[in-house]
Amino acid sequence: MEEQVLAPGERIDRLPSQDIRIIQNPDMFSYSLDAVLLAHFANPRGRGKGLAVDLGAGTGAIGLFYAAKVVGPVRLVEIQADLAAMAKRSVALNGLSDRVQVQHQAMQDVFDTIRPGSAEVVLANPPYFPVTAATKQNQDRHYQLARHEVAVDLPTLAQVANKLLKNNGKFFLVHRPDRLDEIMTALAARKLQVKRLQFVYGKADKPANMVLVEAIKAGKAGGLQVLPAIVAYDANNQYTKQVQDILYGAKWTIKQNR
Repeated sequence: MEEQVLAPGERIDRLPSQDIRIIQNPDMFSYSLDAVLLAHFANPRGRGKGLAVDLGAGTGAIGLFYAAKVVGPVRLVEIQADLAAMAKRSVALNGLSDRVQVQHQAMQDVFDTIRPGSAEVVLANPPYFPVTAATKQNQDRHYQLARHEVAVDLPTLAQVANKLLKNNGKFFLVHRPDRLDEIMTALAARKLQVKRLQFVYGKADKPANMVLVEAIKAGKAGGLQVLPAIVAYDANNQYTKQVQDILYGAKWTIKQNR
């Protein structure tokens, strides 16, 4: 039955711990571990009854993984029509059409459909690489938009997140550690106070290759927590128990008193 929802070149990938299936086309773009870790890291207050918005949602992986652990509505905002269409079919495939909606638009245009100051949570796995005169960009348009700051840069992303969030709402971001100074500057300039950081290492003896960030709109200064690191692979190139538990273990729950 699942094959009936697939177009040529597409496949269905599944995150066992959340029992969520995602339609993907490897020739366009596929989610990876950073999407899973961001959705796992994101932790709203209470049961997550408020609106959550996934900016640059791609095929919808982050928003759908996150939706499985909260009870509130989720909006998936994606600029690429092909990816938005796959996300829409994934929403239906998982039986989440009553709570999850896909919006095919640039994130800068999101206020045409979402009221400013209405979101409890904003999630983003944005393009990691800035565009400069020396930048060598991927020639494939899907990968170019996903990997390079062609459609949106860090300051613009931070501004959109700020405008979407209600006061004390949370912004969750995954990015590269080598841009952490730019991230902190962009968020602080838009009244998004960083409260939690968690670094992700490919292997224990290598430099961190990801950082997970939580910021609070109009949050008080100070109180930054750096959480214990996540190490993805062991010496035998197998997932560590920590990552295996996230991928294949018990269904994620929201940590209380956050």
